Amino acid sequence: MLFHSPYEAACAFIIGHRLRIEQGRAIRQRMARAHGERFEVAGTTVHAFPSPQALLRLGAFPGVNDEKITRLHGVAEAALAGRLDRARLRGLPLPEALADVKRLRGVGDFFAVAIVMRGAGLVDSLPGDELTRAGIQRWYDLPAPPSDTGVARLTQAWRPFRMWCSVLVHAAERRARAAD
Repeated sequence: MLFHSPYEAACAFIIGHRLRIEQGRAIRQRMARAHGERFEVAGTTVHAFPSPQALLRLGAFPGVNDEKITRLHGVAEAALAGRLDRARLRGLPLPEALADVKRLRGVGDFFAVAIVMRGAGLVDSLPGDELTRAGIQRWYDLPAPPSDTGVARLTQAWRPFRMWCSVLVHAAERRARAAD
């Protein structure tokens, strides 16, 4: 999914780390109800994920360990400092945006790509991770993982949604590996 912002993407990945998707989503929803803005949409009450200011006031939350709270506070501080601004991240060269996001505590290569691409909305970018490359090899029935040039050539047909296609390939590869 495309997140509302890089801030929310970073929070979602930190909260959900080492949890099932459903568990992470449930925690985010409970956190939104407890600490987020409340508003009405078509007669239905909904809650936004807590603002960075509200997240900084959070000392503990059920299902979120102390280390994740510390990481969430770092994300909130980065958001308030403008480091997670969507336009800013989209305006940086991809390697620079990834390096900047990886400065956040608990954010490595995989999360950085997800935060920048799915949080800032770089829908025609390619992550370049090994799992996606392995998925391309599997689903295109290639004898070896494709080179960067090979990936670029094969994914031309995916334009202008290469990031979303790579998310599907990544997910399919994970499922295939689990079944192997």
